[in-house]
Amino acid sequence: MSAGIKTCPYMVLRDPDTVREVLHRPEDFSPANALLAVTPLSGQALRILQKARFALPPVLASNDTDSHAGIRKVVAAFFTPATVAAAEPRIRQIAREAAVDAARELDAAGTVDLVQAVAAYPPAVVMLELLGLPVRDLPQLKAWSMDSLELFWGWPDADRQLELAHSAAEFYGWLRELVLESVDAPGRNLFKSLAQHGLSTPEICSMGYFLLIAGQETTTQLISTTLFRLAEGSRGITWAEAASADKARKLVRHVLATESSVPTWRRVAAKDTVLDGELIQAGEEILLELTGNHGIAWDPGNPGGGADAAGEGARPTAYGLAFGSGIHRCLGAKLAELEAAVVVQETAAALPSVRLRDHEPAWIRLLSFQAPRTVTVGCGGRPGPW
Repeated sequence: MSAGIKTCPYMVLRDPDTVREVLHRPEDFSPANALLAVTPLSGQALRILQKARFALPPVLASNDTDSHAGIRKVVAAFFTPATVAAAEPRIRQIAREAAVDAARELDAAGTVDLVQAVAAYPPAVVMLELLGLPVRDLPQLKAWSMDSLELFWGWPDADRQLELAHSAAEFYGWLRELVLESVDAPGRNLFKSLAQHGLSTPEICSMGYFLLIAGQETTTQLISTTLFRLAEGSRGITWAEAASADKARKLVRHVLATESSVPTWRRVAAKDTVLDGELIQAGEEILLELTGNHGIAWDPGNPGGGADAAGEGARPTAYGLAFGSGIHRCLGAKLAELEAAVVVQETAAALPSVRLRDHEPAWIRLLSFQAPRTVTVGCGGRPGPW
């Protein structure tokens, strides 16, 4: 294990076996800090949130109480293997429509940004449909999601915090209305199921706040990175090959293992305990590297490193850690992997012989989230090396 350099506020753990052990010892290493703001919120930002009755009681990802198992069971019922498998035709339909629209944009404009064209919206549509929630306000949901990720996992200065807090407050108000509407709606939906389980409106809002972000934005980011690496030609699978289901799935799993959209996650020592023969004191905050092994130095602007930043002798983490492990493992893991593979496959099939136009796009670089902000491709003429 390593504490990194002095400016890192966390004990950074990179060994896959140690990371897995921490995740499987929730009584010693609590998830209570998993959703806390990396940058402490200013008084002004807090007042903006308080005015909106913004509250995030621990429900799922940060819940270390006995209520976690029952709540997780309710949510898991919406992501069963059978449910995910049955959703594949709908996922493919949405992905194919987006890919065809992207091809039209490419023909008309000569370039297309695949993040906006094929990665951004399909995961949001699929998530809302699976949860039994209305599919609406998608542009706002995407903007709110990115703002909230930056607010809680970024390093915004005071002025930026205020902007992000206003966005989070607006999102939370929208979400509260959706929760109240859904609890009284006919049919089955997640929010109604949580209410029937006994959760209060603030608890359901807390669940919905991060689930509506994580359930679609992290998949968008996974798709974005996969398409960028595919178009870049750096992962041993050609653009033409990715039009097959097997190759697309293989590429997605490679990205999950090396530079997933959620490369790190946090835990806090709940009590004095021992890990790898070392004493960990109660209250010690821990940053777990789930994918990558990208070196030791801490860089707030690039905390997860990059695919080419691995230090000499670094050992890549197992693909299985990309979604966590243990009782808090991501419930949407299989859905995210399926969505990413289908979108990549349909995009490669609909846009043959494209070329990457921007090899150095800006990246989302937050404590626990990463992806290229754009993947701009153009008509390629000859297929090229990929």
